[in-house]
Amino acid sequence: MTGLWVVVPAYNEAAGIGPTLRVLSTQDDQDFTLVLVDNNSTDDTADVMHAFAAGRPWVRVISEPVKGTGAAADTGMRYACAHGATWLARTDADCLPAPDWTVRIRAAFVDGLELIAGQLLPRTDDYPVPWWKRRLLGVALSVAAAFGKIRPGNRDPRYLGPYVMTPGCNLAITAELYLRAGGFPRTAIEDLHEDRALVNAVRLHTRRYGARRDVRVYGSIRRVHAWGLLRTLAWYADHRYRPDLVDIR
Repeated sequence: MTGLWVVVPAYNEAAGIGPTLRVLSTQDDQDFTLVLVDNNSTDDTADVMHAFAAGRPWVRVISEPVKGTGAAADTGMRYACAHGATWLARTDADCLPAPDWTVRIRAAFVDGLELIAGQLLPRTDDYPVPWWKRRLLGVALSVAAAFGKIRPGNRDPRYLGPYVMTPGCNLAITAELYLRAGGFPRTAIEDLHEDRALVNAVRLHTRRYGARRDVRVYGSIRRVHAWGLLRTLAWYADHRYRPDLVDIR
């Protein structure tokens, strides 16, 4: 059994998870086990997952009844650890990892990293957004990454290294470090950004983490489409914008 496990949490993603599953099933390096976590969806997400898993022994489908990105991701990660995972990677059900995603993750681990912060890029296939607005989104992400380094909540004399923005939909971590750091907090996205919490927990334990721009995932811009760029950035910056509907589908 391979040492690399990929975890994909999903809530009400029946209509959109198909492209993500297709991209994962055609990775250049397919030597990994895929864990799909249905987060108590009210649509046909679980059925789509089970249909995809049929005839694919490298795919596991599990469930987490407590709604929350942190809870679902943590359940998947701990399931993988309990079943022999050495390396863990996560993406989300509205994302498209690059074809060489698992190749690059494996290479980064071999280089000695214990936590890998991949690059998040906007998808170009889900919403009709002009190129200049996508470019602006990329700039905004770069500004957010720079702000994260000076943000008070990311500063503590106990941290062994600098803050590195690590999107939850494009990260990888050794199983040993995941457990040692306490894993994703079992929270809802409305309460806490679980990826930021995990990175800061990791910084208490090791300096062997870093950003790898060659580890690429293309994320949906559906929140930008629904809320606008500024409100979306405010949401990700400590929930300064709180919409009535978070689970945009």
